[in-house]
Amino acid sequence: MRIYDISIPISPSMAVWPGDPPVKISQLSSIKQGDDSNTSQLSLCVHTGTHIDAPKHFLQGSESIDKLPLEKLMGEVLVMQLMNDVDVIDDKSLKSHPKLDDLLHCSKVLFKTRNSQNWENNQNKFTDKYVGLNTSAAAFLAELNLDLIGVDYLSIATYDDSEKPHKILLNKEIVLLEGINLHDVHPGIYNLFCLPLPIVDCDGAPARVILTEKRS
Repeated sequence: MRIYDISIPISPSMAVWPGDPPVKISQLSSIKQGDDSNTSQLSLCVHTGTHIDAPKHFLQGSESIDKLPLEKLMGEVLVMQLMNDVDVIDDKSLKSHPKLDDLLHCSKVLFKTRNSQNWENNQNKFTDKYVGLNTSAAAFLAELNLDLIGVDYLSIATYDDSEKPHKILLNKEIVLLEGINLHDVHPGIYNLFCLPLPIVDCDGAPARVILTEKRS
């Protein structure tokens, strides 16, 4: 059984959302310096790299990351590929997709776009030209039987249309998985294991996310 790690490695040089602090990893103790152990301190925004948005991220008073049901974070998932010429995932691109029937009958979906090539090329500078969902796509997906949606860049929504898609989907208690790398993953059905850190009362958390093969 092949295992795909679709998480983005965390490093000080990685791309972060504009306005978020860069990743900092500092050495608290060092064996080379005569200490008994190597100990590091990590500083980063909870929405850095591969991460989960809790409803609290956009909806005040809503569920925090430590309250998300584990069953929404694991299980069968559809990896659905969009062609490289798709700049925005809208309702039309979803309704006309050849795998629409699979989308209509799944509970979890990951959208593979040309974004994944950016991660494969080790792109460490943020770009606002990434592929994401717009409001029409979010409205369409919100009416399906979904409990998790993932996209292969740092936001599920497009840069110019970010707030509404988040609110539409989070209002439906759909888990939003952002910042995954699907470059080596073919379209199809997989088993998903997505475990964010259970940070109490927080609006999001970094996650380690893997897929295992199920069927093509």
